[in-house]
Amino acid sequence: MGTGHFFWVIFYFASLCSASLANNAKINFREKEKKVLDQILGAGKYDARIRPSGLNGTENLPTYVYVNMFLRSISKIDDYKMEYSVQLTFREQWTDERLKFDDIQGRLKYLTLTEANRVWMPDLFFSNEKEGHFHNIIMPNVYIRIFPNGSVLYSIRISLTLACPMNLKLYPLDRQICSLRMASYGWTTNDLVFLWKEGDPVQVVKNLHLPRFTLEKFLTDYCNSKTNTGEYSCLKVDLLFKREFSYYLIQIYIPCCMLVIVSWVSFWLDQGAVPARVSLGVTTLLTMATQTSGINASLPPVSYTKAIDVWTGVCLTFVFGALLEFALVNYASRSDMHKENMKKKRRDLEQASIDAASDLLDTDSNATFAMLRQCEVHMQAPKRPNCCKTWLSKFPTRQCSRSKRIDVISRITFPLVFALFNLVYWSTYLFRDEEDE
Repeated sequence: MGTGHFFWVIFYFASLCSASLANNAKINFREKEKKVLDQILGAGKYDARIRPSGLNGTENLPTYVYVNMFLRSISKIDDYKMEYSVQLTFREQWTDERLKFDDIQGRLKYLTLTEANRVWMPDLFFSNEKEGHFHNIIMPNVYIRIFPNGSVLYSIRISLTLACPMNLKLYPLDRQICSLRMASYGWTTNDLVFLWKEGDPVQVVKNLHLPRFTLEKFLTDYCNSKTNTGEYSCLKVDLLFKREFSYYLIQIYIPCCMLVIVSWVSFWLDQGAVPARVSLGVTTLLTMATQTSGINASLPPVSYTKAIDVWTGVCLTFVFGALLEFALVNYASRSDMHKENMKKKRRDLEQASIDAASDLLDTDSNATFAMLRQCEVHMQAPKRPNCCKTWLSKFPTRQCSRSKRIDVISRITFPLVFALFNLVYWSTYLFRDEEDE
């Protein structure tokens, strides 16, 4: 056997011995970790039913629990049910003097447990929760870390559906504040106090995306409540959501404007085109009514008027007004026709009477006829000046019938009034302070 081969044999056996020693060291370390757990959580050692002592082991002070969370996602914000869903990692941290242990010269940084019932837990609950569940795939997403100084860190991943009362007066130009409230169920502030962790108690995932809202900001606060059984500690997070307006501009406001403008096409159609004008007016009216019904179907039946109600109501009124305008034009057209027939009959009668008089009077017929016309003029009542007629006389259609003038006036009046409404509407709701609501 050569010297080189002998060297490699010795090196191989040395490696096996070092690996065996390392494994034994790990086994010994895990054994020490098990002994530590048995020392602090063994039978008769620890009672999870008893609340930890207060600050510095003081018995008459409450237990302080520090809370922080990480918002992983916000899946939906439901306007109809007035709720929102959120998935978060929730953490609590407190000190339990009974759980102190030797860290084996800094080698044992903390102990990890997956069973929450092994230690005392704060009785926190979400007061505005509707539904909620834990995540158990592949294993339950929960852990408890016990540190050498007795500090306990509890972390769990949960999904919640929370109530969010909304004020929809400015919908869809509104902002909503949805809260997440956490409170103690049984322990009063004399025994248990929740506090926000210093620094950054609430964190939000960077790529948070909502289809119809934008999370503008969030605020942490306290909301302690007093009842007949005492005062209870409470924490809350206020999430300020701003509704994205571009969706509603494309889906609601622009189509409504187009329907109103289409209804004005009736003013340029001929007065005799009755089927075309009636069909146009009824079609736009039914389409506008269907649009309004679809909008209201996605919203709760609240008792106040929303901004979208004002918009759809006024647009529906304009479309209905265009249909009524045609009814007025049709009535005026028939009235003008009746008056024209009466004038024609009157002219025929006057001509017949003149012809009869000319036959009876052979002489001085011209003088007699002039005298009769002068008497007729003197018998007519003097006409008073009319401002509306004077204004209408400025139009090129001053010789047209009344029905035609109604169409001309409508072509100018309807767009001007609708433009004025838009000016008032947008200036009112875009620059309105929600605190005034």
